[in-house]
Amino acid sequence: MSDAPKPSEEYVVIRHRRGYRLRRTLILLGFTIVAAISGYMAGMAQGGFRFSSAEESKELLVHEVDNLREQYHSARQQVINLERGRAIDEQAMRDARNAIVDLETKISELNADLTFYRNIMAPTEVSKGLQVDNFTLSPARGDGRYSFKMVLTQVGNNNRYVSGLVAVNVIGTVDGEKQVIALRDLSEDIDDLGVKFKFRYFQDIEGSLSLPEEFEPLEIQVVAQAGGQKTAQAESTFDWEQVTGN
Repeated sequence: MSDAPKPSEEYVVIRHRRGYRLRRTLILLGFTIVAAISGYMAGMAQGGFRFSSAEESKELLVHEVDNLREQYHSARQQVINLERGRAIDEQAMRDARNAIVDLETKISELNADLTFYRNIMAPTEVSKGLQVDNFTLSPARGDGRYSFKMVLTQVGNNNRYVSGLVAVNVIGTVDGEKQVIALRDLSEDIDDLGVKFKFRYFQDIEGSLSLPEEFEPLEIQVVAQAGGQKTAQAESTFDWEQVTGN
């Protein structure tokens, strides 16, 4: 049998040209390179714009930060100044208050002294002559020990000195029974039954006393007796709690 082609099959004959496929490949490669370069240049241009904008933004932010930092330091310094000023004002206020308290205390003391001298120099009719003006006690070192101070005055006629003796008795209880103890038995500063005095206007008598352990003090009795041409007697009784401030 022969190998002749069948009538139903067709064949196309193409003319072969040397170098055609190579040229087409080179052209496509060239277009690709041109497109890549164009895209890169466009990207660089856009990127350069963004870089420039970022630099400007950075400079603005740095400027803002510097301004805020200056404002922060300024505000902080103002706070420090205000705190220092407030501390100074508070200290000045405390000093002023303390000064006011001291002045009020001094004024009260001066008023008391003024009243004291006024009563001596210009007394009423009832309070003329020898007077037991005051008796005070303050705790001292040791249990049952006290410092005492009594004031005798001559009210009205102060042309002459008044002299005499003043006796002090502490009245209290021992085991519920009343007992009277003379000051000389309680104080090492007093040797006699009475303390001598001599003055024209007033005289302070001071010392210390010590109470027995079982003795409960209630009152202090002071009796002043003047002799000579101006014989007079003055007597006062003071509550123990009042003179000790308890």
